[in-house]
Amino acid sequence: MTVQIHDGTRWRTVCALTDLEPGRGVAVLLPGSEQVALFRDRAGELYAVDNLDPFSGAPVLSRGLLGNRGDKPTLISPMYKQVYDLTDGRCLDEDTAPDGAPAVLRRWPVRVHTGERAA
Repeated sequence: MTVQIHDGTRWRTVCALTDLEPGRGVAVLLPGSEQVALFRDRAGELYAVDNLDPFSGAPVLSRGLLGNRGDKPTLISPMYKQVYDLTDGRCLDEDTAPDGAPAVLRRWPVRVHTGERAA
């Protein structure tokens, strides 16, 4: 089984599912130099968001910590510790980044591909 991310055009295989350690992230480089932070939580759910931290400008979110606030899965930035809701990408601590842009991470569609023909 492989993990695939949709880059806006097509599904791209990025790694084997077994390469993802539950609770940890990895950085993935998509064509066009898009950096994605890919996570597998301990329940087996996959999440893919931008790797660039909107508050520091550093590509470090793949090194963040997974957690939750209530029933929402979250990602904690390793830089300034902002918490992001992984279901919609919103920063739960601040509405805007230092540059005035909304503090929201782009979410990427991600799936496990079994090798069978995709629908």
